[in-house]
Amino acid sequence: MLLSAFGCVLLFALITWQVLVRGPLLRLDVRVDHYIVGTGPGWLSGALSDLGNTEVALPVLVVAMAYALWRGSRRDVLAAALAMAAVPALVVPLKLWTARPGPLDPSTGYFPSGHSATAMVAYGGAALLLVPYVRRNWPVPVAVILTVATGTGLLLHGYHWPLDVLASWLLCGALLLVTASCMRRSSSRTPDC
Repeated sequence: MLLSAFGCVLLFALITWQVLVRGPLLRLDVRVDHYIVGTGPGWLSGALSDLGNTEVALPVLVVAMAYALWRGSRRDVLAAALAMAAVPALVVPLKLWTARPGPLDPSTGYFPSGHSATAMVAYGGAALLLVPYVRRNWPVPVAVILTVATGTGLLLHGYHWPLDVLASWLLCGALLLVTASCMRRSSSRTPDC
């Protein structure tokens, strides 16, 4: 798991470097963006992008945390809470540092996507907390669907460039992999971190 997290961080660093130096990936990013922005119904892309709002995603995590606490998983709840707290601590300085303008807005602060990061960590953290208590692993595919739906809405609506969303997924993928390695799944198993 930690090796995969390292791979995510390396890919994130490559994309960040391309954004900072306006490299060839950025030119491809702009071409892809021009092709997809505005496709599909605007009301739907707006609704999907709203899945990354803290007012939507955070309550899902809080409910999962409350359930896991009720089941006695204090350490797992703490790990999920720390992961969610890490999102603004990581994303906000990166937005200030990269100062990337948005696709339809000349103001800066679009890289990496905060909505994508919030969705991925909130829904992914909720899934990690619920998986030990359900018969099938349905929380994981639901978290993936909600995260991808959020990113798709952000792209189609023109709120973010594709690399903004991809970078958030890589950064938060690494964060969730580390979180998962720290979560204890049974009292007989010692945590990896």
